[in-house]
Amino acid sequence: MDASQVPDSIAPFIRIATHLRRLGFSAPEILARDLESGLLLLEDFGDDTFATLLADPERNEELFTLGTDVLIALHRLPQAIPENLRAYHPEKMLEDIELYVQWRTPHITALEKEDFRAAWRTVLPLAHQVPESLLLRDYHVANLMLLPTRNGIQKAGLLDFQDAYRGPVTYDLISLLQDARRDVSPVLQEKLLARYLAAFPELDRHAFETSVAILAAQRHTRVLGIFERLARHEGKLDYRRLHSPRVERLLYQALQHPILAEVKLWMERHARTD
Repeated sequence: MDASQVPDSIAPFIRIATHLRRLGFSAPEILARDLESGLLLLEDFGDDTFATLLADPERNEELFTLGTDVLIALHRLPQAIPENLRAYHPEKMLEDIELYVQWRTPHITALEKEDFRAAWRTVLPLAHQVPESLLLRDYHVANLMLLPTRNGIQKAGLLDFQDAYRGPVTYDLISLLQDARRDVSPVLQEKLLARYLAAFPELDRHAFETSVAILAAQRHTRVLGIFERLARHEGKLDYRRLHSPRVERLLYQALQHPILAEVKLWMERHARTD
């Protein structure tokens, strides 16, 4: 792991990797470290990312089910959140989606920006009416490795968790099932959301579905802002060309939830892609 350009990520990676391994999950073992240079020597998980294996559509359900089961196992653990881990609170969520305003709607007025913030401030706290757990943040198929010689949830090798927070259990679930880079069938999404709910019968279903909708909308808004910045500021056009249309569709679907009516109205009035 070469983090020489982002040395601040080394300590969080070591902390979360150690924590996950202690809990029984397959985070890579750290074999050697040079903190001054920002380098780690990690256990080799091979080349089989879920993203690569999903080239075979016959494996969709198997791999997405394994990814969901990892979250179920993690969220069942009362000790899942490391001590003093930062919170992904509503204001931090709002800060993250300011990228959308900056890059997708630079034409809007200061008052319209405040309307954006006000609409989101109304709904983001409602996403937190579900339990909290360790939130890995970039939990998607490109960061999951298949380790076929291991058993159960340990078959899933976990990567890229240095940006972890504590936050709503729904966030990583949506990150997995509504991937910005690939289509996941609505039938499979519903099946795996039902699988998750069945594992936690005490969960308030209405609060869960509300949180799913809000965090799906929040995540897709953030991703669209990132892809636009990559295109406009760094000249990396492929993310916007290949994936923004999918993310726009996912955002539109999430905004159909009645709780997001004010956000939806703002998007209809102000969002454009030129």
